[in-house]
Amino acid sequence: MTTELDTRLAAEIEGFRRDGVYKKLNHLDSPQSAWVTMEGRGRVLILSSNNYLGLCDVPEVIDAGKAALDRFGAGTGSVRFICGTFTVHEELERALARWVGTEAALSYVSCWTANEGLMPTILGEEDVVISDSLNHASIIDGVRLCKAARRVYKHSDMPDLKKVLEETAAARTRFIITDGVFSMEGDIANLPEIVALARTHRAVVAVDDSHATGVMGATGRGTAEHHGVHGEIDVVTSTLGKALGGAAGGFTAGSAALVDYLTQRSRPQLFSNALPPTVAGSALAAVRYLEAHPERVARLHDNARYFRSRLTEMGLKPLPGETPIVPIILGETAKAIRASEMMLDEGVFVTGFGFPVVPQGHARVRCQISAAHSKDDLDFALAAFKKVGVRLGLI
Repeated sequence: MTTELDTRLAAEIEGFRRDGVYKKLNHLDSPQSAWVTMEGRGRVLILSSNNYLGLCDVPEVIDAGKAALDRFGAGTGSVRFICGTFTVHEELERALARWVGTEAALSYVSCWTANEGLMPTILGEEDVVISDSLNHASIIDGVRLCKAARRVYKHSDMPDLKKVLEETAAARTRFIITDGVFSMEGDIANLPEIVALARTHRAVVAVDDSHATGVMGATGRGTAEHHGVHGEIDVVTSTLGKALGGAAGGFTAGSAALVDYLTQRSRPQLFSNALPPTVAGSALAAVRYLEAHPERVARLHDNARYFRSRLTEMGLKPLPGETPIVPIILGETAKAIRASEMMLDEGVFVTGFGFPVVPQGHARVRCQISAAHSKDDLDFALAAFKKVGVRLGLI
């Protein structure tokens, strides 16, 4: 039966198609890797995945997931405090806490639910949450769900953050939250200054390190390691679905008291099944693999520097940065999506992003580099960008 709602939604979707902003799903028939098999396209180079370290198809990670499935079965069948929790979850949480430099950690089914389960649980009407203006949507939704007063500071603007801290001095707790690496811009939060301001004003610092865990710092321990403040961040949220194996899941790490409190009161934790054991097992193996192979991080950044410099040499204008996220700003959403379609015709899968993911007029093609890419792979992508750039009048 077609309802008035269905009719309205169908009309709006047709508008997306007319405006050139309709998103199509591309179906893969092989593991996520530097190259994949895409239905209707054949072999395609991936330049749009969060598989930063290339661990999605590493045998050790895959085998650990299979072993956990065989040992623990498909899942817990209910939430952890009701039916019990598996030892693989405990092992994973200990490893994650050690990795990011906190006392304890708690896994969630995604970093989105970790963020939504954090601020509403620990902040009340007497508190203030202070958020960077370019924070991820999951942080924004977590902020909206909590009863604390909400303040937003200009992106990475430390004088503005200081002003907000001074204006909220009467609050019980001031909770500063920022992305570590901002996924659409590829820039890095100024954690040393944020930490210094927080200590001066007795505030708490929380970092969503989803695009930095396994990526930033000499050994991949994240934005704090990159800035030399590893172990000084009060709360870290992050994902297991990007550099750490690419499956799913997230976590919150902090003091033992914080993690215990979240175990007692965090609604996404209390009312959701635990991570499937195969996901927990593969994520644990990814952490251990990275501990043994820090050269993957160095290779990732070598690749990113090479790719960014070559794009600049050919006349394109990627945003400057130190991360493997390399955005090329094109302006209008339809143009970014058209560029991504033309790149796919050249055998390179790279995604165009526009409103509402990024502000109007700031649409971009976002390239994401992996340690799994060879120089030949990157040169293949660069040749495609040159061809598409000429056709679109960008070069």
